[in-house]
Amino acid sequence: MSTLVSSPAINSYAIEQARTDRLRSDTGGRATGGARKAAEDFEAFFLTQFFEFMSKDLKTDGPMGGGQAEATWRSFLNDQYGREMAKSRGIGIADMVYDQMLKMQEAQS
Repeated sequence: MSTLVSSPAINSYAIEQARTDRLRSDTGGRATGGARKAAEDFEAFFLTQFFEFMSKDLKTDGPMGGGQAEATWRSFLNDQYGREMAKSRGIGIADMVYDQMLKMQEAQS
């Protein structure tokens, strides 16, 4: 008789909640998840454009078969690259934008 070992469910809500909790602890309890998300979205957009520029002259023949379908789906791949890089601290643009957003909010207070 085998026993099933259950592991905790990992889903996007749990991951996002853990990130929000981490952000609150980093900022002294202030809820700044929206500002952080906006900064990450900005960096993701920048990185996506960067990847688009880098891959525009790549030949689409080879192991994947090339053609119009590969050219079409490459933009989705570049978008995902940008989003994933931004989520994992990217190249630092989100941190700088986030810091400036907080400074602007504090100046208005």
